[in-house]
Amino acid sequence: MDKLVLVDGNSIMNRAFYGIMGSKMLTSKDGKHTNAVYGFLAILFKLLEDLAPEYLVVAFDLKAPTARHKLYEGYKANRKGMPDELAEQMPIIKDILRAMNIDIVEMEGYEADDVLRNLITLW
Repeated sequence: MDKLVLVDGNSIMNRAFYGIMGSKMLTSKDGKHTNAVYGFLAILFKLLEDLAPEYLVVAFDLKAPTARHKLYEGYKANRKGMPDELAEQMPIIKDILRAMNIDIVEMEGYEADDVLRNLITLW
């Protein structure tokens, strides 16, 4: 049976960003922040090694309001926005995933976990 692995990219990026931050964030020689990229790839490579999936899809949130925001005005009202240091790493990881021929899915109005749930029902 073919193995499909679905990844919530925003969740992993946040986990990597905050988990590797410590007292100082990782940066490249030119000053770009890289801790989330480094952590994301470490998690991804471990996942690929352990699970060896035939198919892998990574979903990301988009900035647009979601159905959840429309249902409840206070959804995530108490959360801080994405830090600039993390936001600048999002295009980098997406470029790397594309270079690895890993499919990325994003859908305006839906969070990554909603997109993944919809993919599961199709699979």
